Amino acid sequence: MASIETLISICLGIGLAASAGFRVFVPLFILSLASHLNWIPINDSWQWLGEMPALIALGMAMVFEILAYYIPFVDNLLDTIAIPLASIAGTAVMASTLVDLSPLFTWGLAIIAGGGTAAAINSATAATRITSSATTGGIGNSVISTIETGTATVMSFVSIFIPIIAFVLVLFIFFVGLKLFKKIIK
Repeated sequence: MASIETLISICLGIGLAASAGFRVFVPLFILSLASHLNWIPINDSWQWLGEMPALIALGMAMVFEILAYYIPFVDNLLDTIAIPLASIAGTAVMASTLVDLSPLFTWGLAIIAGGGTAAAINSATAATRITSSATTGGIGNSVISTIETGTATVMSFVSIFIPIIAFVLVLFIFFVGLKLFKKIIK
C-alpha cells in the first residue's frame, strides 16, 4: 500500500511541477489551498504551506504574476527570471508532496523530476512567447498567457485530484512539445 501512495505522491509532484513551468505561483497557491483544506497530505517540513499567511501571500503573488503576463514585453522580461523560479517552484512542490520518503530520495527526485520538468516546460513557453512577440509585436502574447494560465490551473487541479492522469498529461505535453520542436527545426 505504501508503494501506491508513493507513486501517487510522485505523480502529484510531477504534475504540479509541470504546472510551475507554465505559471510559477498558480501551482504553489493551489497546493497551499489543497493543504489548507486538507485535500492532500504534504511533507511534515512543508506544513506551513497550508497556513493562512502562506495562502494569502501565494494568492497575491499568483494574481500579480497572472496580470503581469498580460503586459506586452513585460511578459518577456518575466520569462528571463521565470525559468530559474520555475525550477525552484517545481523542486519545492515536488519535495512538499513526497511524504514518508528518505530525504536523499525526496530531494534527488524533487530536483531532477520536479525542477527539471518545470524548467523544460518554462523554457518552451518562453520560446513560444518570444516568437509571438517577434511575429505579432506582442499582441498575440495575451492569447499565449491565457493558455498558459489555464493550463497551469487545470494541471494543478488535475494533479491534486487525479495525480496519475496528471502524470499522463505531462507525458503528453512533452510528446507534443517534442513533435512541434522537431517540426520547427526541419
